[in-house]
Amino acid sequence: MTKRIGLWGRPSVFIFLAVALIVMVWALFGGPPPREGEEVRIGVPIILSDQYGHRGGGDAVTGKFLLVTFGYTFCPDVCPTILRDMSLAVDLLGEESEKVVPAFVTIDPARDTAERLKEYAASFHPRLLVFTGTPEEITKIAKGFRVYYARSKADTGDDDYLMDHTALIYLMAPDGSYITNFFYGTTPENMMMVMEQHL
Repeated sequence: MTKRIGLWGRPSVFIFLAVALIVMVWALFGGPPPREGEEVRIGVPIILSDQYGHRGGGDAVTGKFLLVTFGYTFCPDVCPTILRDMSLAVDLLGEESEKVVPAFVTIDPARDTAERLKEYAASFHPRLLVFTGTPEEITKIAKGFRVYYARSKADTGDDDYLMDHTALIYLMAPDGSYITNFFYGTTPENMMMVMEQHL
């Protein structure tokens, strides 16, 4: 009688799935999965220049919650959608909205100049802060938020290229600590309800 071996009984399949899971976690959080018992720290101070030339947002972020995302102004659809939904979520808070500052960190400083970022921010929310810096500074901040980003291999030219990046929105407390994150596609209403619980 032949013994039948199920899918999970095949070592090669199990190894493949385990490796795929590790790669997915690495890509999503910008680093290897945490060890057992290790605390996952998300978020660092955003010591970059905003569109007004203030480092870290200056007084505009003092004592405020931050709703932070990473992207770039040449992004064709994901970034505009995220910024639209973030802006709507903040406005849905009504009077409480003054406690939250929406923020956008570019991952494409070569093309996202301060002037371009300022024009871009004006299309979304009057209090949206957009941050840029040197490639090294941005890499450090992105790693602190466990954000993955890289120039797409499917680029079409020196100045016409896409960026692959983590599409998450982070809710950060006034003391800089991480509260939660929202995935791409979370509705403004759901974001608003979660923020209300923490304001």
